[in-house]
Amino acid sequence: MNEFLDQPLQVIAAALKNGETTSVALVTDCLERIDRVNPDLNAVVSMAKDLALKHAAKADADSASGQATGPLHGIPMTIKDSLDTFDMITTWGTQGRQQFRPGKDAACVARLRRAGAILVGKTNTPEFTLSFQTDNLLFGRTNNPFDLNRSSGGSSGGAAALIASGAIPFDIGTDTGGSIRLPAHFCGISGIKPTTGRVPCTGNALPAFGLIAPLTQPGPLARYVDDLTLLLSIIAGPDFIDPHCIDAPWYDPKQVNLEQLRIGYHSDNGLSSPEPAIIASINEVVELLEGTGFNVTPGTPNGVEMASLIMTRLMAADDQDLLITLLEESRTSEPSSKIQNNLDRGKIGMTAVEVAQTINVWHSYQSSMLSYFNDHDLLICPVNAHTAILHEQQENMLDYSYTMAYNLTGWPSVVIRAGTDETGLPIGIQILAAPFREDRCLAMASFLEDKLGSFSLPDIYSGAHSEI
Repeated sequence: MNEFLDQPLQVIAAALKNGETTSVALVTDCLERIDRVNPDLNAVVSMAKDLALKHAAKADADSASGQATGPLHGIPMTIKDSLDTFDMITTWGTQGRQQFRPGKDAACVARLRRAGAILVGKTNTPEFTLSFQTDNLLFGRTNNPFDLNRSSGGSSGGAAALIASGAIPFDIGTDTGGSIRLPAHFCGISGIKPTTGRVPCTGNALPAFGLIAPLTQPGPLARYVDDLTLLLSIIAGPDFIDPHCIDAPWYDPKQVNLEQLRIGYHSDNGLSSPEPAIIASINEVVELLEGTGFNVTPGTPNGVEMASLIMTRLMAADDQDLLITLLEESRTSEPSSKIQNNLDRGKIGMTAVEVAQTINVWHSYQSSMLSYFNDHDLLICPVNAHTAILHEQQENMLDYSYTMAYNLTGWPSVVIRAGTDETGLPIGIQILAAPFREDRCLAMASFLEDKLGSFSLPDIYSGAHSEI
C-alpha cells in the first residue's frame, strides 16, 4: 500500500520529486484500490489500466531526466463521464454513446493532463448529468460508501464515492443545480462549484451555449481543501470557446485576512427545513467561529425564496429542445426514466414574452441576492435538507434549493465535511462568497478543515483500507 496516495496533492508531488515514490507505484496502488472497492460502489464505469501504467512509466522517466511537466506530474486521477476524454470512451451516461470516443479532451481535462495528471478511469454520472442521483441504463447506480443502500448524490456521485473510499485523490465533476456539492455532502468529502465563467464548460455533456448554460460549472472534488485550490488554479481561465468563461483575476486564499471577514449564516432557508443533525452542525460551526472571535450574523439573502420557481421556469423555457437535441446527437433511442418523464410532460408552450419575463426575473433575482455582500463577505448554510437518502426514497425538489439558489446567482461555493448524523452519515456545510472570490470560500474552508478534521474514511471500508 502506497501511503502517499492518501496525502494532499502537494505532498504527493513532493514525494515524487524527491524519489520517495514513483508514478508507477502510485498508479498501481490506485488501480488496486479501485478493483477492491468498485464492486460495491459501482463508481468507476471504465478503466485505462495499461494506458495509465504506460503514462506513469513515461512520467517516471521524465522525472529522472529532469523533465517533469507540472504540479500534478505523475499523479493519478479519474474524470466524471460527462467530460470528454479523447483516449477513453465518454458516454455521458446515455446508451447512444456507449462506444463513443471524442476527438479531443474537455478543456479542463486537457489542462490537467498538461499539468502532468494521469487518467486511470471514468466515473459514473446520470444521463446527461440531469439528476441528483447517479444512476443510468448503461451502468446502473452508484452506492454511497458509508451505506451501500444510500445514494452517493448526483450528478458527480461516481467521483465523490470513489474519493470518499480512498481510491483516488481527486476527480473533476460538474454542477448545474448542486451536482458537485450534493455528492460532496452525501459522501463526506470536499468540493467546489466555481463562479460562473471561471472554468470553461467546453467538452461537457451539457453544452456551453444556450439559455441555461451559465448554470453549469466544472469543478474539482477531493479529500483536502488545499487540493481544491491547486486544481482550480489549473483548470480556470478562458479557452476562447466557452462564451461565458472570462479571464477573471485569481486571488490566493493564503492572502485572505480571515479576521476581517463578515460572515452570515442560516440553517433553514425557509423553503425546506433540514434534519436536526444538519442544523446542529451549522450551529456548531457558528459557535466555533464566534468562540474564535469572528463576526457572525444570522440571515438569508434577499430573494432566495424565488430560487426554485425560477429554476423550474428556466428548465422549461426551451420546450424540451435541449433534451431532444442531446438525445438526437447522441443517437439514444431509449432514455432513462427521468429524461423520459421530462419529455412526457410535453412542451408547455411558453411564449417569447414569457421566456423574456423569466430571464428578467432571473436577472432581478441575481441583483437582489448580490445585495447580501453589502454587509457580508461569506455565507455559511446547509448543502441539502437531508444526509444521504435511501436509493428508493422519494425526492422533494425543494430540498435541493440550498444548492440551486446559487447556480442561479453564479456564486462560488465550497463544501466541506462538518459533522456526522446519528447513523454515521456525513454532513457537509456550504461556504459561499461573492463572484470570483473563491479565495474567501477556500480560506474559510481550510480554517474549518483544520479545526474540524473534515475528511475520514468510511468504516465500511476500514477492512479494505486497514493498512492506510
